[in-house]
Amino acid sequence: MKDIVVSRPYQFVSPHRGDWWPTFIQNFDLFSIWLRRAEGVVAHEIRHADRLRASLQAGHGIMLAPNHCRNADPVAIGYLARQAKTHVYAMASWHLFNQGKFNAFAIHKMGAFSVYREGVDKQAINTAIQILEDAERPLIVFPEGSVSRTNDRLHALLDGVAFIARTAAKRRAKHDPPGKVVIHPVGIKYLFQGNLAEAVTPVLEMIEDRLTWHKQTHLPLLERVFKAGHALLCLKEMEYFGRPQTGSMAERLTGLINRLLHPIEQEWLGGPQDGAVVPRVKALRMKILPEMVRGALPPQEYQRRWRQLSDMYLAQAVRCYPPDYLAKPTVERILETIERFEEDLTGEVRVHGKLKAVIDVGEPIEVTPERDRRATVDPLMAELAGRMQALIDELAQESTPYSA
Repeated sequence: MKDIVVSRPYQFVSPHRGDWWPTFIQNFDLFSIWLRRAEGVVAHEIRHADRLRASLQAGHGIMLAPNHCRNADPVAIGYLARQAKTHVYAMASWHLFNQGKFNAFAIHKMGAFSVYREGVDKQAINTAIQILEDAERPLIVFPEGSVSRTNDRLHALLDGVAFIARTAAKRRAKHDPPGKVVIHPVGIKYLFQGNLAEAVTPVLEMIEDRLTWHKQTHLPLLERVFKAGHALLCLKEMEYFGRPQTGSMAERLTGLINRLLHPIEQEWLGGPQDGAVVPRVKALRMKILPEMVRGALPPQEYQRRWRQLSDMYLAQAVRCYPPDYLAKPTVERILETIERFEEDLTGEVRVHGKLKAVIDVGEPIEVTPERDRRATVDPLMAELAGRMQALIDELAQESTPYSA
């Protein structure tokens, strides 16, 4: 399991409000150096930055809501901030501040402040609301809540986004003169500009070696990917069911997710749940982690809960494999699938290089202070999800179709 859960007491990290460090980072293009070395992003293109500039000039409280398909996303927004001539704040998961002193220092100076995903973090929520109310800087919030590695698909959004934006809008409406809060949906697309076979073959060979197979070089690349993916799924089904399952790929993936989560939900939530995986996992972590953090558990119980956290992490990983994602294969989708294989097996992803980041800013959504309580789905979240997916769909048309 990747180090995304920190089993030690949470300490809120407030945003760095000075201008010197973010200006230094922008002027010397330090984020580009990190993106090139750590994520292979070698080029970028910003579209419709004028929409953000217009909101800045109008003095609105601004939330930027991008899709979250890669670890590069928060830093890549630096390209947009530089072009719009602004600095930004960003809500960042607490675990990111626990991955080394340099990483914690860097993301803090770039404008990030911590949010504790394992509970209701009132300090982070109030800080986000205050930033929007004061229209201090644009605030970056990733509504999906976690990295998906499915660039062309938007996963379920977390409702906390609407609460933060709407609360800030209520407060700004009382200002003299009244102010507005707007949300700009942002689409991020990574276009691969390298050689696909050269990039993914070492990963496929590593997987085949772990499976004790001969190298499957006699197969076309796409068939080789399918075969490896099916073998990995069967191994997990053997582990949790005792045998490979039958049915469609969608049924098998959903079945594995529920096999992982239902027993834990039965214990901690009183019964099996359904719906989007990320909110289900968050609800469980809020129950399981507090005593672990306090160190109030005997070693055997601590290890039992850690195993539950590991199963929950696996459920989140499985949800990132849309069953039809390679039905119309593109170079980028194949690369993303191989990267997910590698990350889920090893916890790391090598840099495959030569990615171009395209960042498209959508038209602003004005946030109304009150919610229509008659609506079963929050209208603001529904509109945001629709606008984000529309941006992603448009950008997806620029993917490179895969041809054997």
